[in-house]
Amino acid sequence: MKIKEIIEMSTDELLTKKRDLRQESLHLRLQQQSGQLEQPSRLRLLRKDVARVETVLAQRKKKTEAAK
Repeated sequence: MKIKEIIEMSTDELLTKKRDLRQESLHLRLQQQSGQLEQPSRLRLLRKDVARVETVLAQRKKKTEAAK
């Protein structure tokens, strides 16, 4: 997922996306533990996507707090 796509999303969409990515990450980690994971690189991509979403959310929060 590109950062440009993430920035264009609303805050509610970002929160939902973050939850979905974390849930998918959990499932992939469980598959990895049981030896059924086919794409180990997917875990790394998910971690990066979660970090991008969290960064944008933190920036928005900081921006709204500064506006007050």
